[in-house]
Amino acid sequence: MKEILQNLKELETKHKIKILYACESGSRAWGFPSPNSDYDVRFTYVHEFDWYLSLQDKNDTIELPISNDLDIGGWEIKKALGLLWKSNPPLLEWLQSPIAYQAETQFLKDIQTLSHQYFSPIAVIHHYLSMSKKYREACQKGNLIKLKKYFYALRTAIAGKWIRMKNTTPPIELVKMFEVVPDEIQMRIQELILIKANQKEDYLHNREFLIDEFLAITIKENELTANDLPSAKRDVEKLDQFYREIVKGKYS
Repeated sequence: MKEILQNLKELETKHKIKILYACESGSRAWGFPSPNSDYDVRFTYVHEFDWYLSLQDKNDTIELPISNDLDIGGWEIKKALGLLWKSNPPLLEWLQSPIAYQAETQFLKDIQTLSHQYFSPIAVIHHYLSMSKKYREACQKGNLIKLKKYFYALRTAIAGKWIRMKNTTPPIELVKMFEVVPDEIQMRIQELILIKANQKEDYLHNREFLIDEFLAITIKENELTANDLPSAKRDVEKLDQFYREIVKGKYS
């Protein structure tokens, strides 16, 4: 934690930025880390006002080389809001992370409110559907597979089911989506979480029929429903106004 905060502080000084929000975004936030899981730190930031008064296109991301299990990267606020307008699933996950390293409290409340307004069920379920298909395919290659691949397939498939059933943004934490998961699957996932908590990231696990069957059924049901879900009302002016307020120093 101390090293993460130090890195964020150094980024603010080096790039002359203000970090508005920084959080954990990977398996530690999803609720199924291994002992050697990376810390996937993601943040959004704003530059000083004069940075925006330029005819030049400028870099809108900042990334540090992965080092000591730290994977740190962030998006400039205009990029982040542009992605919010498109209901970008990773950003929607960041905004509800249970692990916040740094946050301007009012900014976080305001952008979380906007995230609900710009949530597009059809866009987000298609994202999770694509991911769950990819990870399920990886889980079908042989009798031994990386346990983390099972979790990636499960999380994205269940997120799709959550959207299909509730028409709301799925929680980032896997166990918080359990209300749409059969009891038997819940119990097995909890057991697998305990196994993963004591194994390294490259741990190989035996194929599980129960999980395979659940994934196949859930992904198929998500696929059959995905195109019938609604999209968001994309009022860009509200985000434009929010963007102007941030650049002018509302949260400084």
